[in-house]
Amino acid sequence: MQNDQKQSASQQESSDITDECDKSESVNLEQDEMLAVNLSPDKLAKQEKLMQRLTEVFSQKIPFHQLIGFQFDLVSAQACRVSFQQKPELIGNFIQGILHGGVTATALDVVGGAMAAAGMLSKNLNASEEEIARKLAKIGTIDLRVDYVRPGRGNSFYAKARLLRSGNKVAVVRMELHNQDDTLIALGTGTYMAG
Repeated sequence: MQNDQKQSASQQESSDITDECDKSESVNLEQDEMLAVNLSPDKLAKQEKLMQRLTEVFSQKIPFHQLIGFQFDLVSAQACRVSFQQKPELIGNFIQGILHGGVTATALDVVGGAMAAAGMLSKNLNASEEEIARKLAKIGTIDLRVDYVRPGRGNSFYAKARLLRSGNKVAVVRMELHNQDDTLIALGTGTYMAG
């Protein structure tokens, strides 16, 4: 009975957090969309080009991302989304066949890092190619908190991220990992060096 109460409380807390994130996310996306509307056509085109380059770097230039099988579904100034398929090499609990906790943390960190980089790029549309390359080279994780909400059961997973704050040097990002049924597996908050 105590386990049922704990599980119910945990599910309610997860639901409350997700609801809070969804409300905050819709406000942030509306603000970002208003900012995008205020960009000139040249700035919008440059932003799109930078996001495409960022997607290429994260998906093709980092061997570890390829090893896990990350697919970068969305990289924009508003949100990022990474997906991957379950495979035997990613299982952490062989008896239950669930995703390894390190893979969960990695997925959250990767989508968070991509979001921090996208946020930095969208703030530096006037920067030269050299300055952008220098800033991208400095992207790195300062701190990562992962809350494992449920075991990582599923055939496929996706991680999504939204920017909470993007400063001149540091970005804070909120991330979630879900399975193919949209079941929340884990939450993350990351702090990234972003410039």
